[in-house]
Amino acid sequence: ERVERGEDTRTTVMVKNIPNKYTQKNLLEQFDVHHAGAYDFFYLPIDFKNKCNLGYAFVNFRDPRRIAPFFREFADKRWERFNSEKVCVVRYARIQGKAALVSHFRSSRLMLKHDKYRPLLFSEGGTPETILPIARDR
Repeated sequence: ERVERGEDTRTTVMVKNIPNKYTQKNLLEQFDVHHAGAYDFFYLPIDFKNKCNLGYAFVNFRDPRRIAPFFREFADKRWERFNSEKVCVVRYARIQGKAALVSHFRSSRLMLKHDKYRPLLFSEGGTPETILPIARDR
């Protein structure tokens, strides 16, 4: 309610209890049905050894008022795919805002892994691009 009235300006949520079989592509397809273009940052952490997600994701919305419709659609609902019993949880993330997320993840060890597992940034037109790592001196 505070979000819809513009009183809460946080923009980043953590989506939890994601079934491990969901891929970045599956999850983005589901989010984009009603929320395409609403967010500018997405990250689904992956267990590199098992090649499956860790059960949570981060989404940063361009406008905090877009969080309420997202929350209504996903929070406390069972996931549609993979016959999962898991119930989605949507909470505000500890790190808030696109710039803070980029800064946090850009210096992370995950940036040394394959770029298909990196966080995604989305242009106004919805085109995804991966975050480039900080160049390290050798």
